[in-house]
Amino acid sequence: MIEIGRTLVSTEILERKFVCDLNACKGACCIHGDSGAPLEDAETEIIESIYPAVKPYMTPTGIAAVEAQGTWVIDSDGDKVTPLVGGDKECAYVYFDDKGTALCAIEKAWKEGKVDFQKPVSCHLYPVRITQYKKFDAVNYDQWDICAPACKCGNQLNVPVFRFVKTALIRKYGEDWYAQLEEADRLMREA
Repeated sequence: MIEIGRTLVSTEILERKFVCDLNACKGACCIHGDSGAPLEDAETEIIESIYPAVKPYMTPTGIAAVEAQGTWVIDSDGDKVTPLVGGDKECAYVYFDDKGTALCAIEKAWKEGKVDFQKPVSCHLYPVRITQYKKFDAVNYDQWDICAPACKCGNQLNVPVFRFVKTALIRKYGEDWYAQLEEADRLMREA
C-alpha cells in the first residue's frame, strides 16, 4: 500500500494493466452486477437536477426505471446507487449504440454540452474502486472476469491501471495527489 494524503493506495493499480476494449466487452460493466453504480452524496443531487436533460438520451426501459424508482436508490448494502432496469438488469442510464454496446446516457449528454456532469465518478474510475472510511480512503483495483479483454488490451499496450484512469483520479483527488502517485510508481519501478 502507498499512503498519499488521506488515501491508502493498493500497488495493484500501479502493477496491473488495463485498457477498456468496448468492442470485446460491449460495456458489460454497465449491464452486469448486483447493484447500480455507486454514487457520492453530492452526485445524487446532481443526477436529480440533470435528469430532464439526460432523459432524451435514455432508453424507454431506463426512463421507466427512473420514473418508478427515482433518479437514485439505496441498495441492499445501504449504499446510494443508480437504479437498475427491472431491479436487476442494466443501469437505468444505459443506452445502446448501433453495435449493441452499452454506453452512458449521462456521459452522452455531457459530451453534447447539455450537462456539466460527466458521469458518476465511480464509473469514471473503474476498475479502481474507492472505499471511504472515517480516517482514509482505500483506493483499490477491482478485478472482474468480464474485464478480461481490458486486461489483455492493457497488457498488449503496457498501460497500468492508474494511467488508464488518470483523468478520473485527478477529478477525484487532484493534480498534486496524482503527481505523488506517479512519483511512487517511479520509485517502485527503480527499487
